[in-house]
Amino acid sequence: MTVPLIEALTERHGLPLVSEQGVDELVAPDRHTLLFLAGDPVKYPEALDVAVILPELMKAFDGRFAAAVVEPDSEQAMRARFGFTRWPALVMLRGGAYIGAITRVRFWSDYLAEIERLLSTEPSRPPGIGVSVDAGWQSTGRTH
Repeated sequence: MTVPLIEALTERHGLPLVSEQGVDELVAPDRHTLLFLAGDPVKYPEALDVAVILPELMKAFDGRFAAAVVEPDSEQAMRARFGFTRWPALVMLRGGAYIGAITRVRFWSDYLAEIERLLSTEPSRPPGIGVSVDAGWQSTGRTH
């Protein structure tokens, strides 16, 4: 499915379209990169809003980070890799190392504050996505 607002990021704004493997080739040492993961725009229409907001964020931060669009076929693998749980997502990396993620649509001032914070944050391990060990377990009051 083609989505004109998301395609405009690559065609009009010149952002690279990257696969999961291509991300590691794209990032430069000591350079921040913001990845856009739209998810299914039909299921998550907020992705279209983020597609419009992203170029404005790039202008507001005047070259302090590069940006790229993640190919739809790679988004689930990237979701698992970077541990975000909501769509759409903007994932900040520095030299390929995880910094943080901004999910869903936010107020403009929130984007500005959060990206500024991410630009000064040290890399960390991405949060995990998983099911808790006791998921579905119901206490019967009995001991084993």
